[in-house]
Amino acid sequence: MPDTLPAPTADRLASWLDALGLAAGPRTDRDGISAWDLVLDGRRRLDLRVTLILDPSLGLIVWTHLAPPLGDGLRKAYRTLLRWNDEFPLAKFSLADDGRPILSVEIPRRWLDAKELGLALARVAGIADRLFDEMRAWVWIGGRVPAGYEAREGRNAALLERFAKRLPEL
Repeated sequence: MPDTLPAPTADRLASWLDALGLAAGPRTDRDGISAWDLVLDGRRRLDLRVTLILDPSLGLIVWTHLAPPLGDGLRKAYRTLLRWNDEFPLAKFSLADDGRPILSVEIPRRWLDAKELGLALARVAGIADRLFDEMRAWVWIGGRVPAGYEAREGRNAALLERFAKRLPEL
């Protein structure tokens, strides 16, 4: 594998998303940085809104808000996020300014290609699946999953299967 891949372009990343069978929203460009929003489904966690931020000189950040803003019990939430940072070494957990828990995966420019993009997106969906039960109370009032939610079929089965052997999260 070469030490450094060519700088990724926004058009190239968009074509990788198409090749992975993922429909992204419109691209936003500002100051040489491009961003897309898309919705991922894991095997258990559905409708995970994900943002991709590409800075061709640095790489790609894949991030998602895992839950609405956390109210009381922030100390417990901080401990949980720190534990998850330890359990999932290639992912970062934090809190947004408004208190929403965030999961992000970074891909340095030197490694950014279609396979690494797919792997990062599958990792995000897989982690959200693994943490589904722990996060229920953060996502839904009283931790009650809405009726019919778990019976729905996910949109990204092919993506998850493609990377399942490389990701213990899946």
